[in-house]
Amino acid sequence: MTIFKNSLLTLGLAVLAFSAVFVISVMIFMDSLYYEINMTSLGNTARSLMTVIGDEIDDVFLSHDGDHSVQISFPVDIDEAHRLTLINTSGYVLWDSHVTEGLVNHIDRKEVSAALEGREAGSRRDSISTGMRRIYHALPVFDDEHNVIGVFRLSFSIPGFGMRVSSIIVPFIIFISLFIAVAFWAVIMYSRSLSASLERLVSIAKVGVRFSARAAPLISGTEAEEPVAPEFLSLERAMRAMTEELNIRFENAKSEGSRLEAILNGMSEAVFAMDSSLKLHLVNPKARELFNLGDCDIKTASAGNAMTLLEATRSTELMEIAKKAINSGEPFETELTFHKGMSALAEKRAVAGQVLLVHASPLAPGGAVLVLQDISRLVKLERVRKDFVANVSHELRTPIQVIKGFSETLLDSVSDSKGKSAKYAHFIDIIYKNAGIMENLTNDLLILASLENDDSKTFDMEEQFVAPLIDEAVSSVEHQAKKKQIDIIPSCQDNIKAKLHGSFIIQALINLIDNGIKYSPVKSKLWVSTVLTNDMLIFEVRDKGIGIPSEHLERIFERFYRVDKARSREAGGTGLGLSIVRHIALLHNGNAEAESRIGEGSVFRIKIPV
Repeated sequence: MTIFKNSLLTLGLAVLAFSAVFVISVMIFMDSLYYEINMTSLGNTARSLMTVIGDEIDDVFLSHDGDHSVQISFPVDIDEAHRLTLINTSGYVLWDSHVTEGLVNHIDRKEVSAALEGREAGSRRDSISTGMRRIYHALPVFDDEHNVIGVFRLSFSIPGFGMRVSSIIVPFIIFISLFIAVAFWAVIMYSRSLSASLERLVSIAKVGVRFSARAAPLISGTEAEEPVAPEFLSLERAMRAMTEELNIRFENAKSEGSRLEAILNGMSEAVFAMDSSLKLHLVNPKARELFNLGDCDIKTASAGNAMTLLEATRSTELMEIAKKAINSGEPFETELTFHKGMSALAEKRAVAGQVLLVHASPLAPGGAVLVLQDISRLVKLERVRKDFVANVSHELRTPIQVIKGFSETLLDSVSDSKGKSAKYAHFIDIIYKNAGIMENLTNDLLILASLENDDSKTFDMEEQFVAPLIDEAVSSVEHQAKKKQIDIIPSCQDNIKAKLHGSFIIQALINLIDNGIKYSPVKSKLWVSTVLTNDMLIFEVRDKGIGIPSEHLERIFERFYRVDKARSREAGGTGLGLSIVRHIALLHNGNAEAESRIGEGSVFRIKIPV
């Protein structure tokens, strides 16, 4: 049903209901007013009549108090329309102007009961005696002591209100019909105007829904076939502006979607976007290729039957990563390896032995985005590099130790010689020192290779006191400190305990203290301390050395990185000490950091969560 029909039906019913209520209300009011006027007139007549014949009435009630009627002659005549009745205190009719036989007791009449109580009262009803519709008005009759001795009742026969207005009912019906017709015509015109205006707005909205740039021209109220209200014109302009804005936004969104699709299709990483129930919204071609999805129909999560992440990848690990991103609301990064025999279903989707770097981010308002980068080749190359360094270092240890041993023997045999033999002793000393440097280098490389090896993560860690570890590290470098007269000051509470790999912590502290000794002036001090605060165990080595320029602080923990290469080589450094410190901190899920100022010294810290 159209808005025109709806509004016409609604307003038409409203008009009919209003007309019916109006007519009924008027009829009820007029009927009430009609009887009220007649009752008032009857009351005035009764009081006037009683005043005229008052003495005769008193004589009737004082001389006749029985239950039978009497014959009375009054000085005034009672017309046919009015009926006078005299009733004693027992309710018996002593005299009636119209009826002489068949009178009943009137004690139960409302107006009679009220008059016997000393009050005037009126009522209307059909008379039992005459069978006509009458109105009654009763007055109490008092004696000299103001006691009620009887009732003076006057009644009047009136026609019904319907009979009174029967002569004007036809004109009234004609008036009401004309009123209803005019009201319906007004409703029809109003409904047609409203419907025409809204139909134009609907047509504009339909154009907007189709995202068409072409819309019907704006028609003003003077140019249109039917007048349009100013409010609808304003609404029409607003809808047209909204439609144009929607068109622009749709085109922008379409263009942006095309660019996004091109970017996703060109990415070398696999991308999965999903909702909070892990139903997939988007899967790029690289993801299909990586998990052998082919032309599998992913559909969309809004369709309700979209493929889930587990169905697409057959990997419970990826499912847990996505859930973690959704629950935590924070992005994170992790590595995932598909091991051989891990899952028969997973091997169908991904190549066993693949290593994926997974970037997981939450997606508003609920969901996650996983970006998977295949780093299998990089991991393999890194493993080859580690193996190469470890193997070469291991193979070099034996010849270096042989060179160092024989050079030390030769140096002892020619140490007291002069002349030409003294030159040989100088050359042998150079060989011995460089062999020592190479030995330190291979040892550091082997330690670093051990720390970088995945097996290092399985090393046993024990709950132990920290103070003995510091004492052992200080005692290991005490000989070098004495050579430069450097005072090492350890500081650690005896009750501090933590779960650590003791030998690695000692190695890290030795490297830091040894660096402090090498680059500190003679007769200076070096502080080694440990504190436990906010669930963080902090090892700190502070010196008063030459300091490190600020531009080098970010790179000093890189392997083979030296601030002053010539000075470092002269001091016998390998460039791997701080890199080992960083790897030991990472092994304990911590980190290493440094602060330094030129000429004021340096502070190195190892922070380990406990």
